[in-house]
Amino acid sequence: MRRRVSDDGGETLIELIMAVAIMGIAVIAIVGGLVISVLLSGTHRKQATAGAQVRDYAELIENAVAGGGYTTCAGTGSFPAYAPGAGYTASIAKVEYWTGSAWSGSCSPDTGLQRLTLKVASSDSGSGHGAAETVSVVIRKPCRPTDPAC
Repeated sequence: MRRRVSDDGGETLIELIMAVAIMGIAVIAIVGGLVISVLLSGTHRKQATAGAQVRDYAELIENAVAGGGYTTCAGTGSFPAYAPGAGYTASIAKVEYWTGSAWSGSCSPDTGLQRLTLKVASSDSGSGHGAAETVSVVIRKPCRPTDPAC
């Protein structure tokens, strides 16, 4: 009897299709990771810039109040305007007043403490790729030697 030897030296079509499919999935995963990395780095840069801008805004207001710029029952327009870098907007989102036991939106009477909520947002923050940062700043009426209450 003669034995027939089969040739196993080549790849079948199914093996080739499986290898291409596995390599395709790997390439898609790598490219997808790179795209997400690039998009998130832009968002992180915008968040870092907005965070720095909102802190600068808070410092501007604190310096203005320390220099005698405290306004009794101040509204959002009573504080210095701030112009952040290009592509960003700054605003005072809320002004609240200390009543002696809690923060309130109405000023009656002004006890000398106000809490401002400052916001800096990138111009594309509504698209989902931008950034917005907020910070709350508590300011108090400076006590000067000429003030009778001091």
